[in-house]
Amino acid sequence: MELENSQNNALAKLPMLKLGEYEMWEIRIKQYFQIQDYALWEVIENGNSWVPIPVTAPETGPSTTTKMTVPSTTEEKTCKKNDVNARSLLLMVLPNEYQLTFDQYVDAQSMFAAIKA
Repeated sequence: MELENSQNNALAKLPMLKLGEYEMWEIRIKQYFQIQDYALWEVIENGNSWVPIPVTAPETGPSTTTKMTVPSTTEEKTCKKNDVNARSLLLMVLPNEYQLTFDQYVDAQSMFAAIKA
């Protein structure tokens, strides 16, 4: 029960985006990310250094490649974790009717740019 209350308190502090108030929201969300974990804001500003690696599957032939989505090094795992956290927080601050629209973006930087647009 205590964990649920602490999560609700943390979510209550998130600045929710409201129609027509983007500039003020941007200032508040930037401050929120920087206070919580500056690495998350860097992911939004600069993008993520983790990139899926193209892998050729032997059973499908040499012309078909897929992207490996599992990070392998500690640094890649940290980058992926930061991107997932930043993306999740951005989704939480959107009104419910916009969450499905913005859920299609695969990284936090492109999602933030789409919210701005």
